[in-house]
Amino acid sequence: MAGQQFQYDDSGNTFFYFLTSFVGLIVIPATYYLWPRDQNAEQLRLKSLRRVHGRCLWYRLRLMKSQQSIVPTLKKAALLFGWLVFVLLAYKVSKLDREYQEYNPYEVLSLDPGASLSEIKKQYRVLSLKYHPDKGGDEATFMRIAKAYAALTNEQSRQNWEMYGNPDGPGATSFGIALPAWIVDQKNSMLVLLVYGLAFMVILPVVVGTWWYRSIRYSGDQILINTTQLFMHFMCKTPNMNMKRLVMVLTAALEFDPRNNKEATIRPTDNVEVPQLIRELGNINVKKKEPPFYYPYSLKARVLVLAHLARMDVSEELEEDQRFVVKKTPALLQEMINVGCQLIFMANSRGFSAPRLVTIENCMKLTQMIVQGLKESKSPLLQLPHFEEEHLRYCISKKYKVRTLQDLVSLKDSDRRNMLRFLGEEKYDEVMAVLGSFPHITMDIKLQVLDDEDSSNITAGSIVTVTVTLNRKRMADMFEQEQEPVPCQGDEAATTEEAQGDTSKAKTKVWQNKNKGAKKTAKSKKKKLTKKKATPAPAKNKQANGTVAGNEVTTTTTTTVATVATKEEDDDGSDKGSESDEGEANKDSPSERDEDSDKQSDTEVDEMAGDDEEEWEALQQSIQRRERALLETKSKVTHPVYSLYFPEEKQEWWWLYIADRREHTLVSMPCHVCTLKDTEEVELKFSAPSKTGNYQYSVILRSDSYLGLDQIKPLKLEVHEAKAMLDNHPQWDIPDTEEEDEEQEDSDGIEESEDDDEDND
Repeated sequence: MAGQQFQYDDSGNTFFYFLTSFVGLIVIPATYYLWPRDQNAEQLRLKSLRRVHGRCLWYRLRLMKSQQSIVPTLKKAALLFGWLVFVLLAYKVSKLDREYQEYNPYEVLSLDPGASLSEIKKQYRVLSLKYHPDKGGDEATFMRIAKAYAALTNEQSRQNWEMYGNPDGPGATSFGIALPAWIVDQKNSMLVLLVYGLAFMVILPVVVGTWWYRSIRYSGDQILINTTQLFMHFMCKTPNMNMKRLVMVLTAALEFDPRNNKEATIRPTDNVEVPQLIRELGNINVKKKEPPFYYPYSLKARVLVLAHLARMDVSEELEEDQRFVVKKTPALLQEMINVGCQLIFMANSRGFSAPRLVTIENCMKLTQMIVQGLKESKSPLLQLPHFEEEHLRYCISKKYKVRTLQDLVSLKDSDRRNMLRFLGEEKYDEVMAVLGSFPHITMDIKLQVLDDEDSSNITAGSIVTVTVTLNRKRMADMFEQEQEPVPCQGDEAATTEEAQGDTSKAKTKVWQNKNKGAKKTAKSKKKKLTKKKATPAPAKNKQANGTVAGNEVTTTTTTTVATVATKEEDDDGSDKGSESDEGEANKDSPSERDEDSDKQSDTEVDEMAGDDEEEWEALQQSIQRRERALLETKSKVTHPVYSLYFPEEKQEWWWLYIADRREHTLVSMPCHVCTLKDTEEVELKFSAPSKTGNYQYSVILRSDSYLGLDQIKPLKLEVHEAKAMLDNHPQWDIPDTEEEDEEQEDSDGIEESEDDDEDND
């Protein structure tokens, strides 16, 4: 009777299959994820950035790191060794003989399947003469031939072979285990148990426990939970936090404490060098006895941050610690902003004191200051290379009055070269290249209430969506616009042509911006008037006046255009006055008035249907766009920031939010825009005020990397009273007359069907 049989691999052949698969499962994914990226591509990227970022600290550190690092070489060597082992195992497996082969007596006798009995006997005699031991043949081969002959000539053996694949009948089911037999040998049992216990009862729990207890200490942004709680405590304690207090809270983060972070260090030389820096910096609240501000790690971190903002030189050992502290600060400030915003919105519902708007904005300003290594009171021009304090007097003179980067960009090239004459030609070109790489952002704002019939009507308590479209260009594009030729204002003919061209453009824009009511009014006026030439002149006059005022064209041109339009209108009215009188007399008949009113109503219905279709298409497009934004994972690599003193490559990111500047409150949660390369669309949502009226908000865009590039745009909000909810909607009120009519129609239908049946009979 058949049974089961478990066999270990005595020869080690099947174990090689297992080992090859195991090594392949490790080597292939490790090569994909751990193989060092192409160093040539990184070198080319750094080479392309050299002209602009060559003086930046992070750029010089990156070059030194790429030259000194041997980690990529070690990774390549380890992965190549793994592949070598995998190839050797695969070669070993390919040379192994198959231990199990399906038994086929026809193949043993070298016959085709289905051969006749006579052919089998004949082939057996031939092979017996060749392989019989008495004739000098191989005994093992002859035994296989004899067994195959018996299987094909004996009826019972033939049936066993056809049913079970074995002439002797069913055998025991064999299960092979791809492990060598010495693992289960009694001599090695203690050693095997020791290895299993060490691996699964000691090493694995320690690794998992270490990973778990380390991971629960950090938030999703890899900030210590205790640091987040520390920020929350001091923001509740000091809602209105100035810059000095903010630096103290920032440097009290537990990331700078050696007990919580192995990267942080306290050196014996700190007792000499840190007090020396404190004397050079001046008043930094050293004697404040509020924990943890007087702890050694907090005091050291605060001194290093303030020295970085003052652009002071420190010793080599302190410089290494300063780089570590400065690299950590942007992520810590982002966490502080998140904590402050959460406290603000929690305070609105729970009623406790929350951080003020100035605290959130000071966090954003401090991020800019740390990235650029500048104090709050310093000029933004010091972000540029070769600019020093003594050079600013050339810029802020009465002749140029350049105080910001935008003022420097708006200057003519000749004035700019004259103002920066203290720079040589080479340094001037470098400054212009750096300034040209700075971002120039334009904002387009759209206000609406989604999922509402009237998206432009904002009611009390509704969810308002502000869609902000950000377009990024380089400052170099602004230089090109400045170099475009400006038309001469003395040429009257050219001015007149430009005024007429601007007038036609303004006509198109005004026509596009008309609302539905304006369209209907214009069409109804056209139907009342007979001739089409008389109507465009006043409109043209108004548009010309509006365009001329907006484009600062001379009053003489405006008067000329208006006079010509008035003369044309008078000529048309005098020449064809009789025809217009006849037309008006003909329209007095009631039938024509009814036809015109019907046409007008049909036209209005068509316009409303077309507007509804446009609104529906716009809504569908916005929904699809939001779905794509949720599914897409955009890269946070945008544009490298020019920062002379920041020790790490920083990407250009932005904060976008809505605030009430009068009340000093935050209206919407700040959105950290990390994917702005060329164009980005951001949606900001907030609840409309519960009281009706007009509100003045501000849409604010702040950089987290540059000083002086922030933008503020006004946002006017007109809140109307919310519509009352109807308990009984009119569409469900069915009059009694309609019910009677339906019953009458049903009865008439029944009578007609009975009459039809009688006719058929």
